[in-house]
Amino acid sequence: MAKIDELFRYVKANGASDLHLLQSQPAKVRVHGELHPIEGHPILTRDMLRTYLVEICEPVLWERYEKTGDLDFAYGLEGVARFRCNYLKQVHGYGAVFRQIPDKILTCQDLGLPDAIADAAHYRSGLCLVTGPTGSGKSTTLAAIIDKVNKEYSKHVVTIEDPIEFVHENQQSVITQREVGQHTDGFAEALRAAVREDPDVILVGEMRDLETISLALTAAELGLLVFGTLHTNSAAKTIDRIIDVFPSGRQPMIRTMLSESVRAIFSQQLLRKADGKGRVACQEILVRKEGMSQMIRDGAISKIVSMIEMGSRDGMQTMDQGLMKLIKAGTISGEAAYMKAQDKKMFEQYRPEELVA
Repeated sequence: MAKIDELFRYVKANGASDLHLLQSQPAKVRVHGELHPIEGHPILTRDMLRTYLVEICEPVLWERYEKTGDLDFAYGLEGVARFRCNYLKQVHGYGAVFRQIPDKILTCQDLGLPDAIADAAHYRSGLCLVTGPTGSGKSTTLAAIIDKVNKEYSKHVVTIEDPIEFVHENQQSVITQREVGQHTDGFAEALRAAVREDPDVILVGEMRDLETISLALTAAELGLLVFGTLHTNSAAKTIDRIIDVFPSGRQPMIRTMLSESVRAIFSQQLLRKADGKGRVACQEILVRKEGMSQMIRDGAISKIVSMIEMGSRDGMQTMDQGLMKLIKAGTISGEAAYMKAQDKKMFEQYRPEELVA
């Protein structure tokens, strides 16, 4: 048994989402969004931390980490959980952060996802994006949607991830999961190959560069259903972010491709629950509707925002509308909503006292 396994068991037993190990610091865990030191754990020395890290890392990966100072991979502890591992080098030496991946894939019902998001599992083609900051639960939401596809349809689903987080067992569908760095050199290379692998659904763990985004758009145009993620904080701004990746000469063509392929954009963030017991996701929801293609071609972001605001019948909502629903349900506090709101005036009555001039 690796020595770090004891810490992973502590993470699981205490409901922590992350484990932080930094040389010259005590080990810490994040519980309900806040970091706490592990009581009684000594300050991590170089040798202690090196032992923790090297035991669960293949020699070829450790060599890469020592050379580059960064490394991402996944580690599974049987009977406990899987962990997304990020090794880094920092001013005091070694460092690492481990994100707990639930051993059970939560369903759309478990997560309380709105029907408009769960319905993405029924799409036949097009581009569906889940966006938000790091740690906002994008992978968890996508895993729930893929799980729904897996249970209800006989399809071939290809996932391209860095690293693989949730492991899907074949049910009605066939799931092919590929990890960047282990099974393929990169997202673009795997995506280019995926279209020749008779897929019905492709999940791209991160659309981080021009080539990957271009290939994802092309795959969606070919009639495949493509899921992807971006680090944007609103559905409407996601459209501009995608287009801005491309040089100006290609942007009109990309805008047209996007207008014809995008099916939905879900932007989400996590907020601490009012009772302090866990966190809850809030989403902005944009789904394809008549007239949206023209808005995208015209770059009419304000019209897209208005369409979302007025689109409740189609399951749409802005982030601020979602926050207000959570306040009224008593799920989150007004202060928490104010800090995450895009239109602060809408939540002025909940403004924390320390922010009042």
